[in-house]
Amino acid sequence: MDLEILKIASYTDNNKIIEGHTHISKQKNPLCGDEMEISLKIKDEKIVDFGYQCKSCIYCQAAVSLLSRKSINKPIKKIKEVIGTAISFFEKNNSSFQKEWIEFNKLFDKKNLSRKECLMLPFKTLLKALKS
Repeated sequence: MDLEILKIASYTDNNKIIEGHTHISKQKNPLCGDEMEISLKIKDEKIVDFGYQCKSCIYCQAAVSLLSRKSINKPIKKIKEVIGTAISFFEKNNSSFQKEWIEFNKLFDKKNLSRKECLMLPFKTLLKALKS
């Protein structure tokens, strides 16, 4: 286990339920049972608050923690781009995140390929929330 992943997962300021959320989604990983709920407050096509609740492994917790921190005050368009990059990582095995999202490279590493579903659950849940 990489200590950097533990450090990322330990940031839990956004582990909360957003009161008066505008968007919400809940997903479950059928392979391992990880559960994720994301609630958002969106205004003027920007995420102004991001809350999550999860019962999951450390990889999933690290991914949602970092995603929550990096998504606040970002336009929806940018969020969808980073979700696309995450999906491409596993499809093409050679994607890397742009400068503003570079911290995700610590999680999306070839050594973590077996944790694909764990790392992707927060991204899938966020994408579903944005469509709600």
